[in-house]
Amino acid sequence: MDNRPIGVFDSGLGGLTAVKEITSLLPGESVIYFGDTGRVPYGTRSRQTILQYTREAIAFLKFQGVKRILVACGTASTVLEEAAVDAGLPVTGVITAACRKAVMATKNQKIGLIATARSIRSGLYEKNIATLLPGTQVESMACPLLVPVIENGRIGIDDPVTKILVSEYLAPIKAQGVDTLILGCTHYPIIRDIIQAEMGPDVTLVDAGAAAASELREALRESGTLSPSPRGELKFFVSDIPEGFATVGSVFLGRSIGERVEKVSIQHYVK
Repeated sequence: MDNRPIGVFDSGLGGLTAVKEITSLLPGESVIYFGDTGRVPYGTRSRQTILQYTREAIAFLKFQGVKRILVACGTASTVLEEAAVDAGLPVTGVITAACRKAVMATKNQKIGLIATARSIRSGLYEKNIATLLPGTQVESMACPLLVPVIENGRIGIDDPVTKILVSEYLAPIKAQGVDTLILGCTHYPIIRDIIQAEMGPDVTLVDAGAAAASELREALRESGTLSPSPRGELKFFVSDIPEGFATVGSVFLGRSIGERVEKVSIQHYVK
């Protein structure tokens, strides 16, 4: 048993999709969340910049005394092997878990992937899927405009801007007849209803954050580090103005989080 919190990191508010799943699966676990809202989006940054940001976030969460870190950001997960080499505690990303779930879901071995440009260029989703299920066709599409519109609260099922963007981005993937679609950025499940409506009811959507949260539960069980508490606590840190994060985050999580959001500078936590 271990009542230390779980650390969750994302470039903005997208990682709240993973937090929502963690609180559902593991209600006794406390979570400390860091959203790098001052530097979102990550998907258009260089690899070196993303590596720097990820190292800083890991160092900050480690300082908070967490027992394990979930990097709930597809882009940051592409540099995780290097970023977490000296972490000194378990650090996992979302890519491998999402690929495992997609491979289990597909029936026709045609999987779609939407993610940030950096995640697509890494090729890690394709590599993982090829290892898990050789011969699978992967149709990928970078969606650089989705994170900004989501961060700005354009998340309603009838939002015209978001619906147009989703339609344009998904058209080439739909044309290939995929039966499974990986939401490779944890922001995307926030507009899951729009994406599902565009793809149709026969396409299975794979939420990368939720898949990682499920594997996190199993890892805690296997390591004997589940919290003995009946109910965990949530605390949120951001790198820019807390109000916008608190507003959208409260809508998505279905609870007010405003009083638990604190602005922090994380750069000095890296030695």
